[in-house]
Amino acid sequence: MTAPAAPGAADGPAPRVVIADDQDLVRTGFRLILTARGIDVVGVAADGAEAVAQVRRLRPDVVLLDIRMPVMDGLEAARRILAEAPHRRVIMLTTFDLDQYVYAALAAGASGFLLKDVTPEHLAAAVRLVGTGDALLAPSITRRLVERCAPGAAARDRVTGVGTHRELAALTPREREVLTLMGHGRSNSELAEELTLSEATVKTHVARIFAKLSLRDRAQAVVLAYETGLVTPGSGG
Repeated sequence: MTAPAAPGAADGPAPRVVIADDQDLVRTGFRLILTARGIDVVGVAADGAEAVAQVRRLRPDVVLLDIRMPVMDGLEAARRILAEAPHRRVIMLTTFDLDQYVYAALAAGASGFLLKDVTPEHLAAAVRLVGTGDALLAPSITRRLVERCAPGAAARDRVTGVGTHRELAALTPREREVLTLMGHGRSNSELAEELTLSEATVKTHVARIFAKLSLRDRAQAVVLAYETGLVTPGSGG
């Protein structure tokens, strides 16, 4: 799997970053990579508890969290960090594609995940992208992850009925259509082509969906589409 961010995907001031991983080589390597590309690594941590403490003290824009760490794992650290500062951006680090904990991290508010063998260029671009408030995951990757990790969510919600779900009730029919297609992994340009709209109009719909449903990025939008049953595993689209 390739990293979803592309070099040059985000411009503007570089985000301040904290890196948390129990492997010294990973922390050192990522720090060198990011620093060499103009990104300020303000702190590092060897476990989740230390990461939470570092984030409280240093207030970074983006936190890179290994999922599996001693004392406190990355998932619990992500929950605590985002509970205290929902605007902060968290990227989960994993050695394995489709790690069983990644779905829970996305549901908790993480903006995405990276495999540890990510290229230096994609690592830096991903951090910059998330620092702008966008999601790190390509929607199609998020969709594949949700289908693997949450196969029962859609079935549960089909019992109660998508049409009456209180979170979706705030959406207009067009916004629900846009959210459904986002759940199927469509990009803004693909949405515009499929719905015969301009990309500017699509972006407006997406922004309104985020505001109405209190979503921070596309990754959470895809998760919500599955959890409410709006999109079902294996439905294609």
